[in-house]
Amino acid sequence: MNSLVLLLISIVVLFVGYITYGSWLAKEWGVDPSKETPSHTEQDGVDYVPAKAPVLMGHHFASIAGAGPINGPIQAAIFGWVPVLLWILIGGIFFGAVQDFSSIFASIRHKGKSIGHVIEQNVGAKAKKLFLIFAYLTLLLVVAAFASIVVGTFNGFTPEGELVPANGSTATISVLFILIAIIFGALVYRKNAPLSVATVVGVIAIIACIAIGLNFPIYLSGTAWLVIILIYIFIASVTPVWILLQPRDYLNSFLLYGMMIAAIIGVVGSHPTINLPAFTGFAGINGNSQLFPMLFITVACGAISGFHSLVGSGTTSKQLDSEKDAKVIGYGGMLIECGLAVIALITVGILFADGAMPKGTPTQIFATGIATMIASIGLESAYNVAYAIIILAVSAFCLTSLDTATRLARYMFQEFFIPEGTDPHTLTGFKKVCANPYFATLVTVIIGGLMAVGGYAKIWPLFGSANQLLAALALLAAAAWLGNIGKNNKMFIIPMVFMLVATISALVITLIKNVKAFSAGTATMSAEGLQIIFIVLLIALAIDLAVEGCRVIFGNKKTA
Repeated sequence: MNSLVLLLISIVVLFVGYITYGSWLAKEWGVDPSKETPSHTEQDGVDYVPAKAPVLMGHHFASIAGAGPINGPIQAAIFGWVPVLLWILIGGIFFGAVQDFSSIFASIRHKGKSIGHVIEQNVGAKAKKLFLIFAYLTLLLVVAAFASIVVGTFNGFTPEGELVPANGSTATISVLFILIAIIFGALVYRKNAPLSVATVVGVIAIIACIAIGLNFPIYLSGTAWLVIILIYIFIASVTPVWILLQPRDYLNSFLLYGMMIAAIIGVVGSHPTINLPAFTGFAGINGNSQLFPMLFITVACGAISGFHSLVGSGTTSKQLDSEKDAKVIGYGGMLIECGLAVIALITVGILFADGAMPKGTPTQIFATGIATMIASIGLESAYNVAYAIIILAVSAFCLTSLDTATRLARYMFQEFFIPEGTDPHTLTGFKKVCANPYFATLVTVIIGGLMAVGGYAKIWPLFGSANQLLAALALLAAAAWLGNIGKNNKMFIIPMVFMLVATISALVITLIKNVKAFSAGTATMSAEGLQIIFIVLLIALAIDLAVEGCRVIFGNKKTA
């Protein structure tokens, strides 16, 4: 299969999906640009701050992208490129983008409150508590996994004590990038600098940061970086969004757009052949996988991701300037991510050789594939620079997702202890302490940091299933709300049921595997034991919440 043909077909399908299905959803749900959004009605200068559509798209896209749409398709490629591509396109248009769009829209119609609040208003108080616990556990997995990934890309030393220049450069650039973002935010939001001018200056500053980082790498150990990162996400999660969150994510998005443009140039210029077989069988190349449910869990953010619903209803909805932007940012943002997933699939497809998957981490495979394509069009000298910049871009998005997840976890933790309609300032005792944003963030950072010590490999297997199960619950919340207000919610039924079945099946498979490991004496409490505890909690919470929600959706009444 020619990679250029595959890319063009994918772009056309995603574009048609946006202008047809996306527009139909907006009409069915009653999107109204004349209605004031919470960023205006609830504006507080900290979390509720109106943002121009390009800036908010940058924040939203940078927050949801992370490493998911790169890691997922590359890992799922063991089943062949056809099933992965079909799930990216079908899942993205009819599952993922629907969830992202509806999460933002439901939130802005509930004063910018979280999906947990939407569930409380439309399903019941018990369901809200269940959802908040589930979402918080999932976010802890996100914080732990991405903290571990970022530490791995910043760690300046190999296990043998040798220097790693690429990691040191990435660390330098990332630190400088944060400073640039703060300056950008101050210029745009406090000095009223024109966005276009500030953007040009910001992009030039990013290029300067890259040049400085490549020449002056910072070498610190993984332990030192973990401490620094935990301190950083604590600060980033409690500061007003205009200081760091909005500007950094907006500028970060240019790295991702640039990376995608570079990949497209490479595909168009070299249009290499996809060597990966179209279909390798239901057990995959290694012979011990299961296409169902593992394909639909592994692709993750490339097709649908529950984390997106938390971003959409946690930060994006509080900054949305107009309801019309919900379709562009929610539905459109997800389809752009699908495009990134297709590019990731192409990179692993062209590097597949001799019946074996390419070696290295998914990020390394992705960077190698794009750099190879660029080098093959007469730019051989650009290989190393392209490789380094792509690694940097992926690392930057992991860091973005990390502190966004920490902020969202803080919201969930606080919301659990604040009764509906209660002013947090009137709380006393234990609830007052837990509702404090600094305490909620500290608890999240400490637990996430302790889990990160165990390493990404021990956390990621659970993250995929928990993340996709969260997507099913977000779909359930939107369906319940739309049904209660008399709007069409039938487009949620198939995605919701499918994701519930697929994700619970995957969790049960993992549970059985870990129990067998304990029986064989090859398991440890810090890995398999922790996974078993999380799996049991996630399954129990999800089933209970699904039952509560289905009573409303199919019985057309809210539970007590």
